[in-house]
This record gives sequence, structure tokens and C-alpha cells, in this order.
Amino acid sequence: MAALAVCGAVLVGGSVLWAGLYAIAAPPGTLLMFQRKLSGDVINHPWTPLEEISPHLVTAVIAAEDTRFCLHNGIDFEAIDKALAEAENGRRLRGASTISQQTAKNAFLWNGGGWVRKGGEAWMTVLIENLWPKRRIMEVYLNIAEWGDGHFGAEAAAQARFHKSAKDLTPYEAALLSSVLPNPHKWRVDPPGPYVRSRSYTIRSRMDQVRRDGLDACVLRQQ
Repeated sequence: MAALAVCGAVLVGGSVLWAGLYAIAAPPGTLLMFQRKLSGDVINHPWTPLEEISPHLVTAVIAAEDTRFCLHNGIDFEAIDKALAEAENGRRLRGASTISQQTAKNAFLWNGGGWVRKGGEAWMTVLIENLWPKRRIMEVYLNIAEWGDGHFGAEAAAQARFHKSAKDLTPYEAALLSSVLPNPHKWRVDPPGPYVRSRSYTIRSRMDQVRRDGLDACVLRQQ
């Protein structure tokens, strides 16, 4: 029992220190990047401060992935309840993973299922929500998200797909990038297929609502 207690204390303390380090330092890489490198991809992962990423992309990923990002504490129980209710009514069970959860998984863990990974994701989500401001969560998320072909982060994606800096992305380009985030290997931005184009139009419309309702204010610091 003493050994288990020591192991537990080490795991908890180590995870807190790791999360605290990433609160101020850029993650050098992720397990997914390492996996892609092993599979033969050339990894492109420049770190870009949030101030040098277009606010349109911030609004777009909130519109596409997590409209309640500024309202929840990492795990959106309201979205989970809604997804379960829809499944009970015969609709396909959709994901309810928040941007905070995706950031925790991408920065500290690995892809895939299983209770160990899910439990680790929940714990790291709680940690970063308590140790990082929302702006930092968004900054890390946009810098380690995968956009396919070995490109990780907003700057790499913007340069590869639109030949411009992430700070210069237009609302439509931001919506296009956000539209492929669920599966950047299946869906393409260059050129976008019918599904991606349709989804990007939907996201572009949602972006206006997100801005109007201040749902990105915790990141963009609206005056």
C-alpha cells in the first residue's frame, strides 16, 4: 500500500509540474508528432504566439469545435447530456470533447480509447483549466493541432495551405482550416471537396454568432 501511495503521489506531482511547465513554455512536441515521424512524415511545427494568429481562426475553431469554450470548466457536462439524449432518440452518438480536453490529450497523452487514456485526459483537463488561462489553452491548442501531411499548428497549416502567415488568415480561410480538424487526413483544404466546402460555410455562419454573443471573449479580450 505504501508503494502504491508513493507511485500515486509521484504521478500526481509529476503531472502538476508538467502542466505548470507548459503554462509558460512551448511544448516541444507531442506523442502524435512522434508517431507521425515514425511513419515517415516530415514534421513541420513552428510555434506561434496567439497574438500572431488571426483572431478569425480562434473564432472559427470555437464555432466548429466547442461553442461553450468560454463557459465551461474543461468538461462540458451540458454537451455530454445533450449528446446522450440525442443518442437515446435514435441519432448517432456524437462526440462532446471540448477544446480543453483535446488540448490535454494532444499535449500530454496519446490518441485512442481506453479508460486509462480517458482518465488521464480528464485529470489533465482539470489541471490545465486550473493552471492555465483560457487564452493559454487556446494558444497551445492552435499550436499542436494536426492539419495533415506532417503540419502541426496554425502557422504550419496556413503556410502549407494558403502560402501566408497565420496572422493573415481571412474568415473564410479560417473556416476552411477549422472544417477539417476532426480528420485532417480524410478531409482536405487544398482543394476542399463538397463536404468540406459545405461545412466551412456552416462554420463561417456560426462564427458571426460566436462573435455576436461574445463566445470567444475569454480569448480575444473584447473591449
